[in-house]
Amino acid sequence: MAKHILKFDPWLVAYLEAAGWRAYYDRNWWRMLRILIQMCRQQFKMPQLMACVGAYYATRAAVAWVPTEHNLHRVRYYYTKFYQLARCYCGLDFDPAEVARLEVEYSEVHRRLSGQANKSEFVRVLTELHAAVFGLSLNQARESAEWRVEANNIVDLITTYKSANPAEDWAKLENYLHSCYQSIQLELNKKLVSHAS
Repeated sequence: MAKHILKFDPWLVAYLEAAGWRAYYDRNWWRMLRILIQMCRQQFKMPQLMACVGAYYATRAAVAWVPTEHNLHRVRYYYTKFYQLARCYCGLDFDPAEVARLEVEYSEVHRRLSGQANKSEFVRVLTELHAAVFGLSLNQARESAEWRVEANNIVDLITTYKSANPAEDWAKLENYLHSCYQSIQLELNKKLVSHAS
């Protein structure tokens, strides 16, 4: 359960996440680090110095994940460090190790199911991840997970060079991420109303 109700701008978080994905697939780690600093401040409310540290951990996790034969322990270590820091500032009460495990599972399922039609496992993992991070029920988190899977499907289309119009598809991806984060924020707002009553 949340210590207080986290509030963020779904459009801004979606923009930053889409930009971070572009930096990741371009292997532009310095740009990704700069974007993640903004993400840490906007979504997880970290002060500037701690946002730099958090972004460093998240970037190190992404770099460690890239090789097919990656060090899973190292990836989980950096995600756990990131979520330990995020929990200190965002007001959410999650288990950093469990969220890190789900974050890694999300990456693994995304990579394994890329290009496949059945994404039910992907929706399940993202539902569990969003529920764990934001203190939502699985039912409350499912819509956001479905939108994020749609965004991942678009990034797969772009990065496998099957997109007829990458610029248009990046914009579509950002819109899907906005719908994802808007759904999360709406569910968090409902919690605020229920706590107030």
